[in-house]
Amino acid sequence: MASISSTNMDPDVARRLFEEGATLVLLGVPRGTELGIDCKSWQVGPLFRGVKMIPPGLHFLNYSPVNSPSCGGEIGPKRGLFINLKPREILLANWDPKEEDLDFSASKNDEEVNRIRETLQELDPYLGPYPYEVMRKWVSLTDRLSEELAFNLQPLSGRVCAFSDVIPEVQLRHTKDRAEQPRNDTACQSMKEGLDRLPKMKQREGTELRFSVIPKQTYPPGATPAEITQCSMDLSYALETVLEKNHSQQPLNLLGELQFAFVCFLIGNVYEGFEHWKCLLALMCRAEEAMRKHKELYLGLIAVLYHQLGEIPPDFFVDIVSQNNFLTTTLQDFFQLATGPGIDGTLRKRAEKFKTHLTKKFRWDFDADLEDCAPVVVELPEGVTVD
Repeated sequence: MASISSTNMDPDVARRLFEEGATLVLLGVPRGTELGIDCKSWQVGPLFRGVKMIPPGLHFLNYSPVNSPSCGGEIGPKRGLFINLKPREILLANWDPKEEDLDFSASKNDEEVNRIRETLQELDPYLGPYPYEVMRKWVSLTDRLSEELAFNLQPLSGRVCAFSDVIPEVQLRHTKDRAEQPRNDTACQSMKEGLDRLPKMKQREGTELRFSVIPKQTYPPGATPAEITQCSMDLSYALETVLEKNHSQQPLNLLGELQFAFVCFLIGNVYEGFEHWKCLLALMCRAEEAMRKHKELYLGLIAVLYHQLGEIPPDFFVDIVSQNNFLTTTLQDFFQLATGPGIDGTLRKRAEKFKTHLTKKFRWDFDADLEDCAPVVVELPEGVTVD
């Protein structure tokens, strides 16, 4: 492994981490594997055996398997998992070459863990120290994400994967079943026809991220046309539905879910995480009534976004075709609502300060005319209802 430097670490902090920090013992990880913890990653060298001096708490261990040199030595898709480490804990894993994954079953063997603990001093030269210089950044990106929430959101398989594990929707296990399928001997006349001929795929059960489901219908059953229009302009009903179904006991956990999705995308390379992050953000930024009701949730949202947006280039959100910046249009709505009537004074001031910060740092224009984007109110003829 390339050297993991603990330079500039305060001696007292280093001593405390040495005494209280957790240890990841990772045996048999192939040379050249890209392995990281939290916001930093490295290429594994021939002497690597794990990471020491890890601050107790929640971390994201991630790695990309590498093919053998005879197969080109190519790096595979990234996968990772959230782990919660206790003071002085030893977490042991062995590399499974068949699955190209870490097997943590040895950690359940107390005898094996105790053996490692007794020989830890001999193992120490082969353990790299946790990159403490990224700790502040990691905490700022996950301060709302609890161990329980992280484990409830990550797949049942225990792995967050950059590429989805998909299987055919229809399992044709027998020759007779496959023979009865229509043959595709003729050439395709279009790309659409070719795509239609491909077998329909679905994500393997247990590998999907367990995000909150954002309702497609933003209005309550039996809503009148006027109510439908109102709920399309103010997404508070949809937001309250998400909170009630997923975070009824702890509404602020929605911020933890926002952080989980962002970390999965930023560090785990999971595009689904980015899409969910965008959907959650759009939902929260366009919920006017909820903004008046959930002051703490929105104060927290500003703090979460402050740190997240510091990790992404300002032009990242610009659509290549339309040149539309998703984030500026979404936050434009947020700032307009956060400075409207009935908004708590503290939230209003914090929103104005955040707007000034983003305008200065990214040169984003939040004061463009919104009239062109105003929703059109549709009045249905008398007696006509919308289901």
